[in-house]
Amino acid sequence: MYRVVNDFLNDWKYESESTMKVFKNLTQESLDQKVTPDGRSLRKLAWHITLSNPEMLTHAGLPAGQFDESVQPPDSLQEILNEYEKNSLLVTKSIAENWKDEDLITELNMYGEMWQKGKVLGVLIIHQAHHRAQMTVLMRQAGLKVPGIYGPSKEEWTVYGMPPQS
Repeated sequence: MYRVVNDFLNDWKYESESTMKVFKNLTQESLDQKVTPDGRSLRKLAWHITLSNPEMLTHAGLPAGQFDESVQPPDSLQEILNEYEKNSLLVTKSIAENWKDEDLITELNMYGEMWQKGKVLGVLIIHQAHHRAQMTVLMRQAGLKVPGIYGPSKEEWTVYGMPPQS
């Protein structure tokens, strides 16, 4: 849970840049990769992350622009990248302009539960990281390079002159 808006904004910058690193390692051909036939594809996971940002802002009573949760993921990877970037900047702007440190202990009804605003900020971060991690499994199955987020990925160990960790 966050108690200082600027702490969130600093974390959000890193996390949204990390999400873009993952998204930019996708290929148009990989978007339909799934673990199971009835599981979410890379396309659906990326789109879910993308739409969750304005959706969560809206539930928290913050300006979130025009969006429709029911819109199906676009066919184009570039459209997903563009929309994610727009929505990520929207999170930064909306939080920075509307919430102050002292607001973060105020409770809101979020999804039928009472959450402090500081928890909303934490969930924005954790939710994105959770689904980004799911995407990395699908990326490995699709034969894509997985970028390091919280440390080097398998492919990045050689940059440090070390064998990949297994």
